[in-house]
Order: sequence, then structure tokens, then C-alpha cells
Amino acid sequence: MTTIEHEVTKLNQEFVEKTKPELLPTKERIMDNLSYLAAFLGGCVSIGTFSMGASLIGVLNLTQAIVAMAIGCSVIAIALVLSGSAGHKYGIPFTVQARSSFGVDGVKIPGFLRGIPAIVWFGFQSWVGAGAINVSLKTITGFDNMPVVFVLFTVLQVVLAINGFHGIKWLENIAVFFILGTLGYMFYTVYTKFGVEVAATITNIKGTWGLPFWGGTTAFLGIYSTMILNGSDYSRELKRETKSLMTGSLYWLSILPATLFMGLIGLMVSGATGNNDPVAVFSTAMDNQFLTIMTLVFVAFAQVTTNVLNNIVPPVYVLMDTFHISYKKSAVLVGILSICTFPWLLVRPESAAGLSLFVQIYSAFLGPIFAVLVVDYFILRKRKLNLNEYYNTEGIFKGINWAGVIAIFGGSVVSLFFVQISWYASLLPTGLLYYILMKNMKKAAPFRKGTIFE
Repeated sequence: MTTIEHEVTKLNQEFVEKTKPELLPTKERIMDNLSYLAAFLGGCVSIGTFSMGASLIGVLNLTQAIVAMAIGCSVIAIALVLSGSAGHKYGIPFTVQARSSFGVDGVKIPGFLRGIPAIVWFGFQSWVGAGAINVSLKTITGFDNMPVVFVLFTVLQVVLAINGFHGIKWLENIAVFFILGTLGYMFYTVYTKFGVEVAATITNIKGTWGLPFWGGTTAFLGIYSTMILNGSDYSRELKRETKSLMTGSLYWLSILPATLFMGLIGLMVSGATGNNDPVAVFSTAMDNQFLTIMTLVFVAFAQVTTNVLNNIVPPVYVLMDTFHISYKKSAVLVGILSICTFPWLLVRPESAAGLSLFVQIYSAFLGPIFAVLVVDYFILRKRKLNLNEYYNTEGIFKGINWAGVIAIFGGSVVSLFFVQISWYASLLPTGLLYYILMKNMKKAAPFRKGTIFE
């Protein structure tokens, strides 16, 4: 038995009985490297990436847009390895990992800051996916009722999420080949049908390598900044023998193709037609009815794979830990809340710029949370955790660690002065502030146990 396995095994039985099973350290690692790659490839096919690509019109030229996406994806891969290291090593989820940084009660703050954008994206992508299904049903059967389709589509995703990572593994392994093939076909269709318009509106843009360029990388990074925080929620399911370099490669190989394809499709479609809604474009752009329906089914299916992995499971864990309710009830609550975000307002063409700004603003809060987690785990605790302390809700991590809370809001204030590059701008100020506060703040004394300051 390895040291880590022993650490998990000797978890106090009293703490085990008081903890929801889904929040305990993972015993069975169900994801091998191939399944993990497939899960993230499916999970990264986001309609939001279409919108982020559309937001670059008039700002970056085609080369700059591709480089911006590539940089954003590379940063995401590295950040996921860092944020997910504790989960992969110890099998703990984000809400448990964050207890040493923010406290058992304080973890609710980063939890909600992370959960709200996820629920908004769940609603947004469900509405787009439901739109694709509705158009397909109207074409085939004449049935046309968007509100009903939207509610049923949301229910379907919640049901799939209730099956946890076993359901996700099955879903993503089947989806990966369909996703790759359809993305390639969509890109080919857009380029061949709108090639002249694309050349006229996109390739002649001078663009810039300055602040707007780095803002572009933040836009694509921001879509996944919610996912970055929950790295441990995913990595705790990956086979223990997978090394960090391999894990980072899996992230990069899954995130980059999906982002490049969908970002460029959004960029070209919006530049050629002025419409950034892929459902509206693909329902009218293709001459072949069968291929049109297949593409729209893909758009809907892509939302299922993304939402289940990225936008349902993470906030479910937050609700479970905060309100002490079951996994199933939390999943249903996330579904209800996603409908309450009024996603039909977010998909309007005039909302593209606002959606990009929304991503940049919430990234200003999520970047600092990431910085605190990384400094706490790698620098202060040297990757050595006592799990009994993390699962003892009445122990040293009881209450709120104000060092972590003050650090994330201090970092957020700094980053909001540089909203275009908010995620990057927040990291160093937050990390330094957290380090200083943990070293000197009296109220942080209990949380210093097990750190270099003990």
C-alpha cells in the first residue's frame, strides 16, 4: 500500500459517516487516459466558444485569433494540472481541497463565485441545444415548441448528471468520434460556403498583438476558468499512475482542437453573416436536409457533453457541501436555477459583446481563487495533506480563513483595473497577498498547521 492510499484508508470513521459519499476520497478511479481525453474533448465543445470567436471580429486577424486560442488553451492545460494535483493525489473534490484555504464555512464564497457562472453557462448552452433540437423536430415532424423542448432538454441533462462520472465516461467515449467528425464537417461547410465573405471581412483585418490580443486569450481562457477551479473534481477520477506531464498533454490535446474548430467557425460565421448563432446559420446555410439535421443534432449533443461535465457536476458539489443536501437534489436544483438565468436573452446577437465582458469579469474573481489554491497546496503545504483535518468540520479548518477570502477579493480589485486580461492580472497580487496574510494574520493561525509557517 502506498503512502497516499494509506492516508485515505486511515480516514477517521466518524468523519466518513458524517460526509456525503460523493465528497469522500475516490476509491475507484474509473478514468483511464483515453477515457479522460474523450471526456475533456466532449466537455470542451462549447457553444460559448462560437460566441467568443464572434467577439474577435474587427479586433484580431485570422492568424492572431488562432495564436490567441492556442495560448489560452495552453494556459488552461497547465492550470488544470496545478489545480487538479491535490484531487489526483488524494482523491478529494474541490470543495474539500479548498477548506484549508478558505475554511469549512468560508469555502462557500469561492464555491458560489464558481457556481454562478457555471449555472449561467448551463442555461445558455441548454437553450442553444434545445434550439437545434426544435429546428430538427420542426423540419422532420412539424412540431415547434421551443419552451417545452428547452425544459425537456434540461431535464435530460440533469438525469445524465445524476449518474455521475460513470454516466459521463459512457457518454463521452461514444461522443468523441461523432464530435470530431462533425466539427471538421462544420468547418469545411462554413469555409466553402462563405469563403469569399470570410476573405473580405476577416483576412484583411490588421489586428493587434497588444492588449486586445491578450484580452482575446483571456476570453477563451475565461470560458474554461470555471472548469480550472474544479480540476480536482475531474482528476480524482483519473487513474493514479498517470503522471502530471501526461495529464497536461491530455488536457491540451482535448481542449485545443475543440477550441480552434469552434472559435474559428464562430469567427467566420459571424464575419460572413453577421449572425453569431450557429443554430440559425446552420439551419439555413446547408442545402442538404439530412446533413442539416445531423449538424443540428451535433450542436445539441455537444451541449450535453459540455454541461454534464463542466456546468452541472461542479456546482452540484458546492450545493451539497453548502446546504448538506443529496447529490440528486443538488442536480435538480442546478437545473431549475439554470432556467432562471433567462438564457433566451443571452443568445441574442447583440449579447455577444456583453457575454465576452461577463467572461472577463467573472474571470477576475476566479483567477484569484486559483492563485490561492495553488499557493496553499504547492508552496505552503508542499503537497502534503492530512485528510482527517480536511474532513473534520469541527477541527482546525472550522469557520472562515479570512486570509484566503481577503486575498481573493484583493486580487479581484486589482484585476478589474485590467479587465481585458483579468485572469492573468489577478494571479501574482493574490498569491503574494495570501502568502503574507497566512504568515502574519492572527486569525489565520489555526490554518497554519501543516504549512511552512507552523
